[in-house]
Amino acid sequence: MSQPIVELKNVSKWYESDPDRRVLDQVDLAVMPGDCFAIVGPSGCGKSTLLNLLGTLDTPNEGEILVGGESILGKSEKAVAHIRSSEIGFIFQLHHLLPQCTVLENVLVPTLALGGERDSKAATDRAKSLLERVGLGDKFDSKPGQLSGGERQRVAVVRALINSPKILLADEPTGALDEENAEKLIDLLVDLNKTENLALVMVTHDMNLAEKLGDIRPLKTFER
Repeated sequence: MSQPIVELKNVSKWYESDPDRRVLDQVDLAVMPGDCFAIVGPSGCGKSTLLNLLGTLDTPNEGEILVGGESILGKSEKAVAHIRSSEIGFIFQLHHLLPQCTVLENVLVPTLALGGERDSKAATDRAKSLLERVGLGDKFDSKPGQLSGGERQRVAVVRALINSPKILLADEPTGALDEENAEKLIDLLVDLNKTENLALVMVTHDMNLAEKLGDIRPLKTFER
């Protein structure tokens, strides 16, 4: 039986500025290989906080986070960063591309975190192959400022995939796109979920886009 890629066990989160308000309260969530679902809920309900916890970008006040069946609590920041770089891909509402770098260079940035494990030729070949797959085969040497909004977000998707993660976390990835490009991006992510054999978890407030993932999970359903 497959084990979860990432699992939250009895996770609660609050902030020192308002300790009486729990952003998340006793949340249990397991993301299995091949999962594809959207987390929905109103603004401020904790969707992005939940995604940051799944991605090991944040730590809970209570509870446990496991990646590949192993708890990350007590691990050094360096060890957690290595797990994050090799196991988890991120796509955000804003693409965060480096304006001074080419498309190909932007895609290869996450490979630098792997240090000695990095095969530069294999990484470059994978980057080019993925860029071609998303229709950017002629943009290797372009700078972000020369691309459309939809093209920049596709570069961000490829960057998230470069280290062959097991799970892709997308936080309002279509927020800066028009309706047509938003739908194209979601179609691309769903296709990658199937063909790259990776789990996809997306946070969104747009129910129409969420329905494209086939599984919608309101945040309140995670709470006991």
